[in-house]
Amino acid sequence: MKIAIFGQYYQSDTEEIVEKVFKILFNNNVIVIVEKKFHKSIKTVLKRNCNTYSSHEELDNDVDVLISIGGDGTILRAVTYVRDKNIPIVGINAGRLGFLATVQIKNIEPLLSKILSKDYTISKRSLLSLSCTPKNPDLVDLNFALNEVTVSRKDTTSMITIETYLNGEYLTSYWADGLIISTPTGSTGYSLSCGGPVLIPNVNSLVITPIAPHNLNARPLVIPDNTEIELKVSGREEQYLVSLDSRITSVTNETLLKIKKTPFEINMVAFDEEGFLKTIRKKLLWGEDRRN
Repeated sequence: MKIAIFGQYYQSDTEEIVEKVFKILFNNNVIVIVEKKFHKSIKTVLKRNCNTYSSHEELDNDVDVLISIGGDGTILRAVTYVRDKNIPIVGINAGRLGFLATVQIKNIEPLLSKILSKDYTISKRSLLSLSCTPKNPDLVDLNFALNEVTVSRKDTTSMITIETYLNGEYLTSYWADGLIISTPTGSTGYSLSCGGPVLIPNVNSLVITPIAPHNLNARPLVIPDNTEIELKVSGREEQYLVSLDSRITSVTNETLLKIKKTPFEINMVAFDEEGFLKTIRKKLLWGEDRRN
């Protein structure tokens, strides 16, 4: 079996996780490849060299699973390496909430054993792609998002106007601080914080959620995920911000943004012990009531 390891930061509180993961993998004669920068930061803990990768192209297609060590943000970054290679991703939580990185430190050994025996299921996650006219160099290669695509104001306290079309038909013009286009995976993130609904990961839907709208009747809207969304933003400043998950760039007013589902999906490793419904009860205290 070949397993890839990805992480963004190495801190003292992740040392135990790193030691546990690599000990189990090495003891089971797993071929391990580690993201180059992360490998450099954990070299003193590993006390041995591993093969490395530093890009999507260098990540071998025959990798069985990619293990992400960190929080949800680390998984979002790992997605940029996996892309359309269909490599399942599992997250070991070294962060705080851990909605995507569901494996807790106490469960590393039993759940890694399940990975080695391929005793898991796959949760398919849809992504969003973004194109813009005129082209923006920051949105050519990494032009996709697992959680959401967001437009928001920049360098101003004034709201922006977001003219919105669905499959070429005019929806409305949001007068707000911004607009979030969220996948089901991202529905438990920024969109939820702005009043959007939670979607089960396997539903074929997207959510449009305004950020602090000045329109009292502007509410989150659930749409089919085969909808092509067009946005045209205007405001007092010459530029506004566009973010794809945690990656941000500036775009000029009147640029036309087109958002649609990508032709590929991301495979997330799922265990019965850490299912979505259990996660929202545990992490979001979903429906918690002293009477239950």
